[in-house]
Amino acid sequence: MIGTRFDIDHDLLVVTGTGTPPARVRLEGPRAQTEGVVRASAEGWTADLPLRAARWGGALLPLPSGGYRIVADGEPLSALAPAPLTRFEQLRAGIADDIVRIGPPVDPAYDSGEAQDALERRYATGSAELENAVFFESFYGRSAGCNPLAIDRELARRAPGVTRYWSVTDLSVGVPEGAVAVVEGSPQWWRARGAARLLVVNDWLRRRFARRPGQVVVQTWHGTPLKRLALHRPGFALRRAGAVIKESRRWNVLLAQNPYAARILSRAYAFGRRPVWVEGYPRNDVLVTGDPAAARQTLGIPAGERVLLYAPTWRDDREQIVDFVDPAALAAATDATVLVRGHSRTLLPGSDATGARVIDVTGYPDMAQLLLAADVLVTDYSSVMFDFSVTGKPMIFLVPDLEHYRGELRGFYFDLVAHAPGPVVHTQEQLEDVLRAPFADEFAPRYAQWRRRFNARDDGHAAERVVSRILDQGFVRA
Repeated sequence: MIGTRFDIDHDLLVVTGTGTPPARVRLEGPRAQTEGVVRASAEGWTADLPLRAARWGGALLPLPSGGYRIVADGEPLSALAPAPLTRFEQLRAGIADDIVRIGPPVDPAYDSGEAQDALERRYATGSAELENAVFFESFYGRSAGCNPLAIDRELARRAPGVTRYWSVTDLSVGVPEGAVAVVEGSPQWWRARGAARLLVVNDWLRRRFARRPGQVVVQTWHGTPLKRLALHRPGFALRRAGAVIKESRRWNVLLAQNPYAARILSRAYAFGRRPVWVEGYPRNDVLVTGDPAAARQTLGIPAGERVLLYAPTWRDDREQIVDFVDPAALAAATDATVLVRGHSRTLLPGSDATGARVIDVTGYPDMAQLLLAADVLVTDYSSVMFDFSVTGKPMIFLVPDLEHYRGELRGFYFDLVAHAPGPVVHTQEQLEDVLRAPFADEFAPRYAQWRRRFNARDDGHAAERVVSRILDQGFVRA
């Protein structure tokens, strides 16, 4: 592979080399890979590597931002010379230290802190008239999913004249049909954030927020809490408490899945007497109305296959997904396909889990489709337990670090072991034993009580109710 050269042309990376052509050339990143097309020539060989990929049967999109290695027949290739980061329509790409760097297509002129400060000042002092538009953001722009997606779909159906902007980290994040993607930090992003009459978000608003007269923020949040949040977290510093209160003052309306969540979220974020809409979660409508077969087909799972979804929450003391499960061993021991879903906070660090009958779905855009596809949920302290229970399907709680998490990291609002609607286990061996045996009826009363308490409004019509309130109160015009 002597004399390897890398050239970037829009959405293609061209690798040229001398000597015997490799059988396979790949571009490998932590969450995405592409295959090259190798051609032999009199001078050596050339491989064309696309900088776009289609995942989960979706559209062809730019690769997620990050570093990628070029690997030929299992060996990393080195470049003769670096290539500067060049901006194209869909992405930016360059080469440094033999790593291909992919980034969002933001003009380099806006990369510096000084340039972003200037855009921020322009945003904060702007006085343009508000548009009949909604600015959506889900998990800091890392996906276009969760409650904002369900609200977008219902709003598009009932008020097609409303412009829908979606905040995204880069253009690898696909947005709903008819929506406008705005890349974080770009002039278009700042303008849309300031011009939209309504903002619908499921987490904190990052960066500076300057509310225009008449502008409304609906905070959908992203789960019913078991673990302590915000002002309720142990060892919470006074400065951070001030940040929580400052953030919650940006919200006009808070959405809650159930009355229990409404009480907890209101207190944890010092939301006071502002309106809390207890309407169920729009993201869970599909769990009542959706087709599991279609969800499985999208994931490439054969009909009749048993599907286990392993979805732990994140840990305050580590960046990556916990390593409590060997997914390939679990798949072999239970004769099932294992879906591995890290929390959104573990999407950027770490890499996809691999193995026979293992599918890493941490980057899958819509968690509800995964819940629909799964036969069994394996989780720990994640709020996904309050969503999956809409389906009535079995749940198992794998909690090797229960005492550490409960006593030191976060703490709980109620005793999970006493109220869990399924078995609580501490090792993978115990988990496999439970999965091999028929599920006992002993948890049926608990499960029924759980659903009455947490899922009474998850009836398949939550998005309809939320959008009706948005339109009735004039946040946008139909």
